[in-house]
Amino acid sequence: MTTEEPQDFADFKQTPDVSIIVPIYNEETNITQTATEVRDAFTHSDKTFELLFVDDCSTDGTQDLLNALLTDMPHITPIHLPERSGQSAAMLAGMQAAQGGIIITMDGDCQNNPADIPTLLTELATVDVVCGFRADRKDSWSRRTGSNWANRVRNWVTHDGMRDTGCSLKAFKHCCVLDLPRLDGVHRFMPAYFVLNKRRIKEVPVDHRARTSGTSKYTNMGRLPRTILDLLGFWWYRRRYLARR
Repeated sequence: MTTEEPQDFADFKQTPDVSIIVPIYNEETNITQTATEVRDAFTHSDKTFELLFVDDCSTDGTQDLLNALLTDMPHITPIHLPERSGQSAAMLAGMQAAQGGIIITMDGDCQNNPADIPTLLTELATVDVVCGFRADRKDSWSRRTGSNWANRVRNWVTHDGMRDTGCSLKAFKHCCVLDLPRLDGVHRFMPAYFVLNKRRIKEVPVDHRARTSGTSKYTNMGRLPRTILDLLGFWWYRRRYLARR
């Protein structure tokens, strides 16, 4: 009869406190900086974390780079979608895989600054959701103007009261994932769905940086038709929705 050696507890992956979800598409030149800055943001934190890069079927070297980074950055979890599905699908896939009790979403173009993560976590102690707003936005005049008008119209329909729903840097408790329906475009209306479910929400100013590498995947005119359709869909959804008690 043989006796098995007891398994070392270090062999088991610790369940993280925080899951950072970063949807990406052809952001090969920004991935390493994003991963490094997220790691640095937790240098003085008592919380453990995982970093989920959700690759939306990139056509550049994103997949190979993510796999290569695993050697030196074991906190990274790459998720490769089998076909191009869009930002909402990538974000929801990350939430489905996330293990942390706290979820943080951010862009993978290095315009969001991971140094703001400790502030989001501190503010989350008293609310359910913390939404960043870009106090000094480093985008073109046309993009800032288009976004300002879009936020006004969106608020008129959603009544969520948020000043910058286009800012991807958000932190919320894992239970809030249940508030988000599996709909294409849901990433544009996250605060609105949280408000529908009576979540306590706070806004905080966050840093915003100019894109220095890669190319933007969005334009004002490119987003306009889908945004209008999504607004009509949310208007109908809100009128029919039965909030959880």
